[in-house]
Amino acid sequence: MARPARAPLLRRLLLLAALAASCSYYLLVLQAQASAPPRYDGFAYGGGAAAAWKDAVLVEAFLDPLCPDSRDAWHPLKLAVERYAPRVSLIVHPFPLPFHTYAFHACRALYIANKLNSSSTYPLLELFFKNQEKFYNSAASSLSAPAVAAEMSKMAAQTVGNSVSEFLSGFSDRRTDTAARVSFRYGCTRGVFGAPFFFVNGFLQPGGGSPIDFNTWMGILDPLVSQQGERIEMFTSI
Repeated sequence: MARPARAPLLRRLLLLAALAASCSYYLLVLQAQASAPPRYDGFAYGGGAAAAWKDAVLVEAFLDPLCPDSRDAWHPLKLAVERYAPRVSLIVHPFPLPFHTYAFHACRALYIANKLNSSSTYPLLELFFKNQEKFYNSAASSLSAPAVAAEMSKMAAQTVGNSVSEFLSGFSDRRTDTAARVSFRYGCTRGVFGAPFFFVNGFLQPGGGSPIDFNTWMGILDPLVSQQGERIEMFTSI
């Protein structure tokens, strides 16, 4: 009775190992060979896009819209960022996990929403978190990729403010496919191999692949925010 229960876990561990290996490959090869995208990857949360590169503490989150751990990580992260804004800024990088069959579709949907109505990107992310069960592997196993794209378009259209057909047409746009691929590749260059993963001012936070609760975020961010008034010159002229 015990052996069948371990089989799904073993498959998941093997998939994670394969993803980690592919990320290592991208880290070594893509940085040298791939051309840089025209803009920095990800979606800036709130009005912190400009401040993120100046005096604010920058949090970067790699999230999979169909990942339960990403879903559980989102609310405490959002509360912490809003508590300290504008002294803390947030950028979310979509990172589709390969063992979530239609996660790449969901990441494309975020880019479609961002193109049609940039203010709808995060509401759509939260809508995916609330309705993940519709697109889990077991629930969508009998659906084709076009059928899943149609279901996601029906769900997203009202939030984005466009017609279902207009949103669905975004899945035929090569740019949304390219943008979602860039997000995945960018995560690999940062050593990301699961979701959620978090970086604060460029430094990886421990416990990658697991949610961080609100109190832990407070413990991470509060000391950094309190030091923002202190100007530290890292380089001086000789």
